[in-house]
Amino acid sequence: MRKTNICPWTGEWTKQYSEEAQKLKEIFKEELVDIFHIGSTSVPTIHYAKPIIDILIVVKEIKKVDQYYKRMEELGYEPRGENGIQGRRYFPKGQLNRTHHVHIFQTGHDHIKLHLAFKNYFIQHPESAKRYGELKVALAAQFPEEHERYQQGKQRFINEVVEKLKNNEDLFI
Repeated sequence: MRKTNICPWTGEWTKQYSEEAQKLKEIFKEELVDIFHIGSTSVPTIHYAKPIIDILIVVKEIKKVDQYYKRMEELGYEPRGENGIQGRRYFPKGQLNRTHHVHIFQTGHDHIKLHLAFKNYFIQHPESAKRYGELKVALAAQFPEEHERYQQGKQRFINEVVEKLKNNEDLFI
């Protein structure tokens, strides 16, 4: 069972992203369109996050990503296919002690815009970012051994932000 570990934000996460992004760029260079640091570790004003670096990769053709599974495994990633989101390829690294999550989408997929807008929202609204960080700390204290319940606890807040994004096109980048 995965334990929910929340840490204060650190600039080390930006460094870890940059190092991993370089490795991933080498793997996907033929298909790569863009690569982004997303999630709570990419937004200092959230103040707290699980120490897992979320990386969004945009590729030309999603089906071609499957041919890179072996190279991803060599870097320690576990290929999980779509893992519940149609048109995505998902790769966690670190098994029970996760260090990275890679989310890959084909250019034009709605989730690309949503992930980037979600990040941008918290950068532009530091008070909401702070509340989100405080929620994470409270939920991790309440459910330290129940990662699924921690995730469920965050979902209402996430849904509220997503609704704001959907109702205000200006928030999309």
